[in-house]
Amino acid sequence: MQHKLYNMTPREIVEALDKYIIGQDEAKKSVAVALRNRYRRSLLPEDMMEEITPKNILMMGPTGCGKTEIARRLAKLMDAPFVKVEATKFTEVGYVGRDVDSMVRDLVEASIRITKQSRLEEKYAIADEIAEEKIVEAIIPGGGRKKQQSSGGPFDFILNSGGYKSQKQQYEEQQAQQAEQSQDYQSRQDVEMAREQVRQQLRNGDLEEQYIEIQVSDKPKGNELDMSEQGMSIAIGNIFGDMMPERKKNKKVKVKDARKILREEEAQNLIDMDQVTEDALENAEQNGIIFIDEIDKIASGSGVRSGADVSREGVQRDILPIVEGSVVKTKYGPVKTDHILFIGSGAFSSSKPTDLIPELQGRFPIRVELEHLTEDVFLKILTIPENALIKQQKALLETEGVEIEFTEDAIKEIAHMAFLMNEQTENIGARRLHTILEKLLEDISFNIPDIDEDKIVIDEQYVSDKFKEKIHPVDLDKYII
Repeated sequence: MQHKLYNMTPREIVEALDKYIIGQDEAKKSVAVALRNRYRRSLLPEDMMEEITPKNILMMGPTGCGKTEIARRLAKLMDAPFVKVEATKFTEVGYVGRDVDSMVRDLVEASIRITKQSRLEEKYAIADEIAEEKIVEAIIPGGGRKKQQSSGGPFDFILNSGGYKSQKQQYEEQQAQQAEQSQDYQSRQDVEMAREQVRQQLRNGDLEEQYIEIQVSDKPKGNELDMSEQGMSIAIGNIFGDMMPERKKNKKVKVKDARKILREEEAQNLIDMDQVTEDALENAEQNGIIFIDEIDKIASGSGVRSGADVSREGVQRDILPIVEGSVVKTKYGPVKTDHILFIGSGAFSSSKPTDLIPELQGRFPIRVELEHLTEDVFLKILTIPENALIKQQKALLETEGVEIEFTEDAIKEIAHMAFLMNEQTENIGARRLHTILEKLLEDISFNIPDIDEDKIVIDEQYVSDKFKEKIHPVDLDKYII
């Protein structure tokens, strides 16, 4: 299955990531090369293709420095099935080894969703036409339906079956039939003209708010019995579903909503779900990305091992076959994990990558260290990305008619505050900027309906006043019990 990403060189992939993520060039370079290698592999002969496995990546760096964001943006960029799992989830009480397979099942679900959506989009053009016809039919139902012939007298059957009809009777029937046909033709013409008029009004958007009654298929919800540890689920409705005709129900909705409902339903009817499933499984196997977060938390630190450490090592041993390559059963069919790209990520503050079991270490050959964020990087994060935090806050408040302007000095001060807070308290990386901006604009957001000014300027003084108590007394607070 070809992807738009396959036309991008590693340099172009990095440039695309730069629009959203500041810095961390080493990590971007590694993931860009890993993805390009997938494309190179797809061009090889089949016997060679099977031999080449993806080079999994291990990202190391403090929290909030962009590890997850890099993987997520990458998956979005290439429309690849992507799933993020926390390794610590598997160390919880009550989890058993086979539950580690759930990451592959989640990946298949993501792949089905992506593949189905792309197939639906291909069919939307045809579905739109069918939906329009159904809306026209709902507004002006078809005319000229033939009337049922009334049953005649008690002797009609005997006379007719004997083949006897008087000439007068034959003539009258012929005249009546011609009159009915001409009437039918006229009413059909009238209906068609009215429909054409409605069609034009629909296309001009004149009838969007009008209520109409449409027929939609009535599918009972929540009839699936899920046995997730076996990767199976039984749809109870499906057991008897084929024996019963599809149920329909009438629904009264506005034209604009009817268009969406009918479009989805018709597009759904046009796609072949068996083909979608087949393509989705292949997509998950060949292009899937599984991001295992907090992988450092399942690494046993050096020293004496406690019961919890044994459990952590057990999780590593359970993850190992999936990363090495095995077949996992899912409700859509078996999935081979040999060519799925795994990205491990962790802060590795209290443990080292060498604390992972050797087999697992060997499965993550590419190691990338992400840098701590500096004041300069914070400044760029606030202003440069496509959806930078400052732009987000401005857009939110503009919805209520209040324009906010940050001076250059104010933005520098926010970056400075974020850096200081990370140094003095817990280092939570770029997430600190969210905390600061929310606190900074809290009063303005709260008072917004009563604010008379249309434009509010936030300068360096405003930022300093907001945080002057926050920054320095913090050291003293540590010692107050």
